[in-house]
Amino acid sequence: MEESPFKGKTGLTRVWNAFHYSMAGLGAAYRNEDAFRQEVWLAVVLIPLALFLPASGIGKALMIASVLLVIIVELINSGLEATVDRISLEHHHLAKRAKDIGSAAVFVALLNVLAVWGLVLFG
Repeated sequence: MEESPFKGKTGLTRVWNAFHYSMAGLGAAYRNEDAFRQEVWLAVVLIPLALFLPASGIGKALMIASVLLVIIVELINSGLEATVDRISLEHHHLAKRAKDIGSAAVFVALLNVLAVWGLVLFG
């Protein structure tokens, strides 16, 4: 089985390339995924808000981490959806299941934000 020619990179070259691939991925998600854009703007509001709300340092960290988890899960979901669409645009029950499960993961991450923020602020 043939491997990627980029797998041989090591050290600072690998780190530099990985950084650029990551920035390209964030840019692609922002340009092409409405949900990602909405969640980024939600994070732009909620992360500074977490810093100003009356919570302990651990509470603030949990609040911020819960918001960042939504971004992470959305990125994974967007990658999964792009892969499914690349394989085939035909309607197939397994493609629907994969996309629905990815969507459910984002939904659970959003519920986690509500739970964490609620418990930190009112629990």
